[in-house]
Amino acid sequence: MIQLHFPDYPFKIKEDEDHRSIFDLIRKRYVHLSPEEWVRQNLLAYLTLVLEYPKGLIAVEREIKLNGLKKRYDIVVFNHQKKPWMLVEVKEPAVHITEHTLAQLMRYHQVLQCPYWLLSNGHQTFCASVAGTSVDWLATLPPFEQ
Repeated sequence: MIQLHFPDYPFKIKEDEDHRSIFDLIRKRYVHLSPEEWVRQNLLAYLTLVLEYPKGLIAVEREIKLNGLKKRYDIVVFNHQKKPWMLVEVKEPAVHITEHTLAQLMRYHQVLQCPYWLLSNGHQTFCASVAGTSVDWLATLPPFEQ
């Protein structure tokens, strides 16, 4: 497991009568602030501020087709050639990272074929380097591919 210490980021949060929203720095709009979204926004801040992954190469909750079904991945970081580089699956803090979480990520990997996987619930974070059928779990997150 990799220990992440999220930066103190001045998130923009607004409250309506019915719910709270947080400004997504990648999608550039307010989104419903669920526990999973809180983890996603903290992880995005970590990737862009601490690891300096380029914001312009990150996609959030985009649709893909998987076995004829429409699915949405959480986060994909692309390399400079616009090819998927890191596939990220985010869960809310109360959901443990398990084989089920990994299986969900692996289904998306069938379509995206990223050389890195990242799974996080904000408390547990796992990252792997993937090459063919070889999966190597890492002790740290990789620097962005230059």
